[in-house]
Amino acid sequence: MNDKNTIDLSWDDFDELRDPRPDNNAFDAVVDRAMSRRGFLGGVLAFGSGAAVMGAGVLGSVKGAQAQTSQFAFAPIGISTDYDIHVPDGYEWNVLARWGDPLFSDAKSAYSPVGGVDVSMSDRVFGENTDGMELFTDGDKEIIAVNSEYVNPKINLPEASAGMPQSADEVTLLKNMQGVTVMEVAKTAKGYGVVLDSPYNRRITHETVMTMDGPVAGSDLVKTNADPEGLSPKGTMNNCGSGRTLWGTYLTCEENFNGYFGATSPVEGTEGNIRYGIGGEGRYAYEKFDPRFDLAAEPNEPHRHGWVTEIDPLDPASTPVKHSALGRFKHENAEMVQANDGRVVVYMGDDERGEFIYKYVSNGTYVEGGSTDGLLSDGQLYVAKFNDDLTGEWLPLTPEATGMTIEEILVFARIAGSKVGATTMDRPEWIAANPLKCEAYCALTNNKNRGVKPNAGGDDTPATGPNPRETNNYGQIVRWMPTGEDHGAQTFTWDLYVMAGNPDVYDNAYGGSENITAGNMFNSPDGMAFSSDGMLWIQTDGDDSNEGEFEGQGNNQMLVGDPVTGEIARFLTAPHGAEVTGLCWSADKKTAFVGIQHPGGSWPDGAGKPRSSVISVWRKDGAMIG
Repeated sequence: MNDKNTIDLSWDDFDELRDPRPDNNAFDAVVDRAMSRRGFLGGVLAFGSGAAVMGAGVLGSVKGAQAQTSQFAFAPIGISTDYDIHVPDGYEWNVLARWGDPLFSDAKSAYSPVGGVDVSMSDRVFGENTDGMELFTDGDKEIIAVNSEYVNPKINLPEASAGMPQSADEVTLLKNMQGVTVMEVAKTAKGYGVVLDSPYNRRITHETVMTMDGPVAGSDLVKTNADPEGLSPKGTMNNCGSGRTLWGTYLTCEENFNGYFGATSPVEGTEGNIRYGIGGEGRYAYEKFDPRFDLAAEPNEPHRHGWVTEIDPLDPASTPVKHSALGRFKHENAEMVQANDGRVVVYMGDDERGEFIYKYVSNGTYVEGGSTDGLLSDGQLYVAKFNDDLTGEWLPLTPEATGMTIEEILVFARIAGSKVGATTMDRPEWIAANPLKCEAYCALTNNKNRGVKPNAGGDDTPATGPNPRETNNYGQIVRWMPTGEDHGAQTFTWDLYVMAGNPDVYDNAYGGSENITAGNMFNSPDGMAFSSDGMLWIQTDGDDSNEGEFEGQGNNQMLVGDPVTGEIARFLTAPHGAEVTGLCWSADKKTAFVGIQHPGGSWPDGAGKPRSSVISVWRKDGAMIG
């Protein structure tokens, strides 16, 4: 399966190539069943074969909101289709760090515009395809931890390799270009820059030794030939979204880990591997050069990945910890909040079509300055069920409810979620909690299979509840309000903050909700974060062809939404081909750090290879931006 076309597939399409599922509906029939946009917004909503009926409250406070921009501290910008960054008047930006930039003085010449990064220095430079990130402080020092989600082999490897590694050294290069970068940053004459040789600087890659805690640690499910005790997994991979703990450490989230594993000889497909898309040949051919990634040699190795991993960015000598109590799936991010009684709550999405939203609640309580032992290793994992009447509940994943052992529940959380009847979602990505109000938002990026195919576990995907559109190529953002204004509650109410769409193309549900206009439309919301003033920043990773049903939407972008009025305004546009992903702010909230992943052309250098980067954005008048 590894050929020149496979590496160009999205991760979702790569999974479906491995495990295709039959179509149930034709596209034309799906679109014809959508109600008119007027009916969708006016009070009663019916979609698809499930014919879910919901009141106007499904759209929450956004009903009737009309892109007024008086409360935004910037003039909204238009779309772009070029290979550059655009921000509003009164703002500036610069590049903070590019793929291949040195973290240490001895790596200043590691990157070449022709050859990329030299393997001998590949663990001493900034990684490729930046994603989630968080900023931490140590006195007056500012330290950013940032993910490098995956690599583009065609860019990293020599042309003669044809986009697939041909040696162990080339596999090492790809391993080192991924994982996590921890780096000190500081203000310069123009924007921020990386502090070379800072004692905080380090790379955490596919080879970094880690520990595991929680119920799965030491289980037979995670024991391997190299680690017969099942306590010392190696490496973190496909690090997508992120999070931060209440006590000031970094949470990196392992997403599409399945594609790194393959088999050099036939292996039997287990229920767990099938549900997680593991089998066949790996996306990067690691298995041909490293037996750790060969299912025929180490069938349990995949069970050691797909976790939330905690890193202390202020202690370079610390060992990362994989927290098994938070469940194993394709983690997007980990949003930590606190229940009213002091327990720790972590919201998480499983980024695959038709998968679930989860919540972890600790048994112990957090007290600032107190011990954090057990807070991420001893607790209860729940999965979300959204009812059509705008209520919902968190279903506990227990042996009694699932018929599985606790170790099986956590390693195969998807299977456990199916057993209790969780709601299949349209690719749940970033979750963000409002700092000014007890509510949480989840970006449901898109789902072309909604109402067309079941998920990977065979669960139906009817167009109901918070996923009301069949063949959903635009996405939406769902919001829930915990009962009693307590994130620890087991019930909630919900609505939709926005449904993305194209009102210039469709006069029906695919035109989006009323807070979507010709001036702010977008598709595929992905990354999200709240600034300290309670505004929701939305980043997109969608179709930037600017053609057909996406005409008028331009390149991927970052927008700002008002949770109270529903108003949304475009703040930044990315180079063509890029995803906007990852967002955090400087300690003084005067600079925003934004990730630009897989740009097209030769951005940002203007020549040579395209380089995934983190940029800094600030107001010219020096006012706060976050």
